[in-house]
Amino acid sequence: MVLQRNKQIPVWGWADAGEQVTVKFNKQEDKTVKADNTGHWLIMLDPEKAGGPFVLTITGKNTITYSNVLVGEVWICSGQSNMEFTLRSAINNAQEISDANYPLIRHIKVPLTISAVPKEDINGGEWKICSPQTAADFTAVGYFFARELYNQLHVPIGLINTSWGGTHVETWTSRKAFEESDEFKNMIATMPVLNLDSIAKVKKDAMVQKVEALQGAMPKPGEAEQWKSFDLDDSKWPTMQLPSLWEEKGLPDLDGLVWFRKEFTVAAEDAGKPATIELSMIDDNDESYVNGIKVGSTKAYNAKRKYTIPAGVLKAGKNVIAVRVEDTGGGGGIYGDATDMKVTVGDKVQSLAGNWSFKVEEAYMSSTIGPNSYPTLLFNAMVNPLIPYGIQGAIWYQGEANAGRAYQYRTAFPLMIKDWRWHWGEGDFPFFFVQLASFNSANGNSNNGSTWAELREAQTMTLSLNNTGMAVTTDIGEEKDIHPKNKQDVGKRLAAVALNKVYGKKIVYSGPTYQSMKADNGKVILSFTNIAGGFVAKNGDLQGFEIADNDHVFYNANATIEGDHIIVSSDKVANPASVHFAWADYAGSANLYNKEGFPAVPFRTDDWKEMTRDAKFAIGQ
Repeated sequence: MVLQRNKQIPVWGWADAGEQVTVKFNKQEDKTVKADNTGHWLIMLDPEKAGGPFVLTITGKNTITYSNVLVGEVWICSGQSNMEFTLRSAINNAQEISDANYPLIRHIKVPLTISAVPKEDINGGEWKICSPQTAADFTAVGYFFARELYNQLHVPIGLINTSWGGTHVETWTSRKAFEESDEFKNMIATMPVLNLDSIAKVKKDAMVQKVEALQGAMPKPGEAEQWKSFDLDDSKWPTMQLPSLWEEKGLPDLDGLVWFRKEFTVAAEDAGKPATIELSMIDDNDESYVNGIKVGSTKAYNAKRKYTIPAGVLKAGKNVIAVRVEDTGGGGGIYGDATDMKVTVGDKVQSLAGNWSFKVEEAYMSSTIGPNSYPTLLFNAMVNPLIPYGIQGAIWYQGEANAGRAYQYRTAFPLMIKDWRWHWGEGDFPFFFVQLASFNSANGNSNNGSTWAELREAQTMTLSLNNTGMAVTTDIGEEKDIHPKNKQDVGKRLAAVALNKVYGKKIVYSGPTYQSMKADNGKVILSFTNIAGGFVAKNGDLQGFEIADNDHVFYNANATIEGDHIIVSSDKVANPASVHFAWADYAGSANLYNKEGFPAVPFRTDDWKEMTRDAKFAIGQ
């Protein structure tokens, strides 16, 4: 593991009530305490400089020994899927994994767990030394962040990865924080006392009833094994339009195993030829068959599936694809771009998008109640047990799940940050976060409203909290993929914030940030901070600026750089009242940077009513 340098090191655990416990670490040998009446004990080791490996020994009636313990910088890595996103799925992943030989970088993934009450311990997990054999499963953002810090600081880096895809901020926040918040205290007062096991059973039973009404009885043991067969009669199975997550097509809240089947036709002259099959992306895992023959399987919710159909498998006329999909939590199914679902034989391409037959093999008990079912569940299970582990700070990548309540996120996100800081008791420790990347969630823009732009604005406003920082990523998103694969630049930009704010490196860490506007004779003069070496318009003329008068109708604007200002105008707007920049779900064309390569922060100059202003978090929504 890695322990935090230059601060007291908490070591804690459980023993018999009154049992004497002694901790030895490096040259510290006299740290002794008695467990309290509940068996809890805590020892604070003296601060240590970076170094190691050392041995940590805890002795009571038994002895526990940890070897190869380093002292360096420890960072919490948390949020939803873009933090959970692993190195194996990043761009240039094969080379990155091969090069990941950093034995002084260590990573632990906190197992996905929910709890109705604060837990004292995590449900397993193991520290891994960074190597080509282990790094593929590291958080990609966290790894690139750690690699940049290590290359600059040359000290051990520890990453505690506590993240879960698709989760909203309210599940990462404690009950105490909600009770003390004017915004949320009425909400939390309605939260019932929970028995998650009984709730899960009730929900599973209800789900099974719904599934059986749709498809008939759940299969008997061994029956689903036949569902991959070429000659199975699936004519009475229900159908689903793919690609789409099944939550959007009649199976809400289902986590478990579902089979999908589809027929396609092969010309006689192509029978027996090798071919490829593409199934877009599958959340989470799949086993895929053609005519009963397994052609591939993948365990990754965000990897495109492309499998080879061996020679001799395809038949003249009818052929059958069968895909067994396992969803372990959150969204499930075959999803993505319809153009990525196809079978190719030679130069003949046949689309596989459209209606597929499907049948549920199993509904899981554990996932019928998920991390978003109630507030506090992930704070209780995946944050509280980490406290008071010594840390330097936290990096965070979340917000997609809160976009529909973006205005309230102005309150919810700072509340969570302050909550974690209060519980850790280390003061206002550094908390750096990623602003939402560009993604065409719902064609949102300045004229029809954008929940993602409003969420980004809420994130920018959170910078008013002490010791926070933000990495802007609107330029490195993907229009059709909520999980952009360029995590290298995300990690580097977060590291730049940390290197400046925590480690005293005199480097630029932010792009141009809107400060003020002045209307003058049909033009708007915009002033900024964080210009650094000066403005740059990447790849041609400035893009991403829009302008409107008081009718709130926005037009693309002409924007030019004039010294330390941006001048914005449009022939269609005589009396400008507002300017927007990068104000859209997908804002990838916005191209204002500073010379150091950091993109400008999206902004608006008005305070016109937000489309999410009245959306509120409610239990069970």
